[in-house]
Amino acid sequence: MKVIIPLAGKGTRLRPHTHVVPKPMLKVAGRPVMSYVMDDVMQLGNVEQVVYITGHLKEKVEAFAAAAYDVPSVFIEQDVQDGTAGAVARARALIDAPVLIIFVDTIFDADLSLLKDCTDDGIIWTKEVEDYQRFGVVVTDANGHMTRIVEKPKEPISKRANIGLYYIRNWQLLLEGIAHVLTTPPNKGEW
Repeated sequence: MKVIIPLAGKGTRLRPHTHVVPKPMLKVAGRPVMSYVMDDVMQLGNVEQVVYITGHLKEKVEAFAAAAYDVPSVFIEQDVQDGTAGAVARARALIDAPVLIIFVDTIFDADLSLLKDCTDDGIIWTKEVEDYQRFGVVVTDANGHMTRIVEKPKEPISKRANIGLYYIRNWQLLLEGIAHVLTTPPNKGEW
């Protein structure tokens, strides 16, 4: 399995802290937030490669990841902030196996053991929230399968907030979806 970690954002909502410290390196309980995520990833044991999509203050993120985690890694710069699809698209040449995509904006408590028995095309982890208008929410059908993601809905269509944790077993379908999203206006770069 490949792991893609998009972390190129500037963290503008966390300024002034992120002027000198990249968002994934901000500390929570004395540790960089990205270390919580990476510790969970390392427990999976079947990670072939971690692809970090870097940007703002990338040298600090790269130095930390290379020193703290003994796993084959690649660092790809996202010089243009063009959304989730744009970030993941930068790794498309490396995607040749199931993919776990993790954003380090949220410290999560998710059961990653679900990956071992996954027979669906993928899994998207969510958390039920009351303030659904602050998040991208996942809309599901009667069987719990995602039908769409709506960014910060005005109407109460779902309380399942997208926590930024995705497993895509069907990586070919992921590549097709990214290509489609990047060529479809008006939401170019978003999925």
